[in-house]
Amino acid sequence: MKKHPVNQIKSTPPPAPSKNISSDISYDFSSIESFSPEARVAFTVDSSTVFKEEKDVTPVIINENLSYMPWGDGNDMPYRILDLIEKDETLATCQEVNSELCYGSGLAYVPKDPDAGLSSKLQSDIDEFFLDNDIPSYFLGISKDFKHFGFAVSVIILNDSGTRVLNLVRKEAMYCRFAPKDKSGQIPYLLYANWRNSISSEKDVEKIEILNPQSPWRDLKARLEKNTKERKFAIISKIATVDSTYYPIPYYGALFRGKWYNIKQLIGIAKESKLKNSAPIKYHIEVSQKYWDNLFNREGITDRVKRQARVIKEKQQILDFLTGAENSGKVWFSQFYVDPTGKEQHDVVINKIDSSKEGGDWETDIQEAINMICFTMRVHSNLVGSVPGKAQTNNSGSDKRELYTISQALQKPYRDILFKVHDIIIRFNGWSGVKPSVSLIQLTTLDEHKDAKKIDL
Repeated sequence: MKKHPVNQIKSTPPPAPSKNISSDISYDFSSIESFSPEARVAFTVDSSTVFKEEKDVTPVIINENLSYMPWGDGNDMPYRILDLIEKDETLATCQEVNSELCYGSGLAYVPKDPDAGLSSKLQSDIDEFFLDNDIPSYFLGISKDFKHFGFAVSVIILNDSGTRVLNLVRKEAMYCRFAPKDKSGQIPYLLYANWRNSISSEKDVEKIEILNPQSPWRDLKARLEKNTKERKFAIISKIATVDSTYYPIPYYGALFRGKWYNIKQLIGIAKESKLKNSAPIKYHIEVSQKYWDNLFNREGITDRVKRQARVIKEKQQILDFLTGAENSGKVWFSQFYVDPTGKEQHDVVINKIDSSKEGGDWETDIQEAINMICFTMRVHSNLVGSVPGKAQTNNSGSDKRELYTISQALQKPYRDILFKVHDIIIRFNGWSGVKPSVSLIQLTTLDEHKDAKKIDL
């Protein structure tokens, strides 16, 4: 039996290594490689490990005054989450739609009693506050953090005398890290920095004191009564989850722990391979992120260029194992462990794909994969104006209006949590009779002769 030649794996040279190699996650782990002239192999990274912490997370000490709790084993979990989201057009669109639904018609400070209205002086003060702060950009950014990571960070900045809130600033959640809890169980401060770079001293981070999440208003008053010199405080808006301590795990984590995210990624890879090369995908090789990390650690490889070269070499060794008559009957040994749920977690899984039909099995699964992602993200396809995939179905205008109304109504608990910051600002600044509000945008029927109207909640 003649052995099929295997094309040597070639890769574009990676850029020069960054200062902090361990936090750089842009290695070429996922790719399509030639298995033979008639078939190809797809390498992917197992997405189910993105929310896993393989070891106990302990505080990282910067100096005797500063320490923080890493977000994930390597303090890079938000970057990995964002990387997975940006790799899937359906998931990225669903996240954008959810953020825009939470934003609604935009944040406004309105009278508690609409009939009474606001005095001209009070309205002028509120208008000036909104002019001094980019509230639309702030609120949309907070909505995005909330939907992506399950929490958001708002920073209020007082005047020198500590009698008025002058500024409201959003701190991007992915760049925030919480300090370890103190003896009372409270997180005293957060550190804001670009954690992709090397953090070695206090000058690399911004330290911001956190108001007690259980009673931020009382905590703020108590600090000022003690004549604190601090004029900048962080308020954490956090979604209540059942299993988080420092950083919540968003509900859509189930999407990565299941199989449909990986299936949809593989469908795209298979279709691209078929279109470009007329060669079907014969094997799908799913490699855990931990496999690559352990490989680098075991061989002591820290340089980014050498790591990429080692990835290419390892892929070639796997292809060599799968190729040729002399390899017939050989066995691949791979480590695995059983997680607390009883599920086996493998480092490497090699799946053979049935390519007897045109395009393999993938074509019949694309619609189901998209529907599973939209279902997990709680976004109906009609909310973005189209139904992806080959099977085109559509709802009536009435159904679409109801879907939009239901989706906006479901944002109420999230807005209630986000309003806490603004309740504090309104009360601290003495704006009596005012409340934060996001009006519901109600799509109308044709007989009303307008496209939409706002309804105050």
